[in-house]
Amino acid sequence: MRLVILLPLFIAAACGANQHSGTTYPPEPPPREITLGVGDVLEINVWEQKDLASETTIRPDGTITMPLVGDIAAKGKTPSQLKDDVKKALDKYLKLPAGNEVAVKVKAYNSYRFTVNGEVERPGMYTSTDWVRVADALALAGGPTRFANRRDIKVLRTDGKGNQMAYGIDFDLVASGKRPDMNFWIRPNDVIWVP
Repeated sequence: MRLVILLPLFIAAACGANQHSGTTYPPEPPPREITLGVGDVLEINVWEQKDLASETTIRPDGTITMPLVGDIAAKGKTPSQLKDDVKKALDKYLKLPAGNEVAVKVKAYNSYRFTVNGEVERPGMYTSTDWVRVADALALAGGPTRFANRRDIKVLRTDGKGNQMAYGIDFDLVASGKRPDMNFWIRPNDVIWVP
């Protein structure tokens, strides 16, 4: 009789609590306005100034080149912030009549990249034109292999200050819907490691 009572307790102790139970996951949704990054293709137009129109790609140094004003920092800014910077730069060279507007259009959002490495079917760097969650990113990589440790997946993220954070993911809990908080939004440059 004692064996029957102790067996469930022994099994529960051996399995242990979920190793990710105390982790707080990023709750925030994707930003309303994107942040520009290296590789993004922009179209910049100045109302009634066709010779200032340009299509440009943000270079690895984070800048773009525009006629008349030269190089302007673009990486880490929103299109609205870049538009204001272009207006200020043009004010040094031109007297634009009232109502002349600058438009910044993102033609290709190439800086939304993330990496999925380790025991997945297709490890590598991925891009998407839409925001993806953890499960979506893993699906793009073909999902965990049969040798993967599905209970100890890590999402590595570097914050604005250069500090790296690691979030533990139990894929089975995400897939079953038991832990929707683990299925958070992937940010540009996140790394998903599947051991």
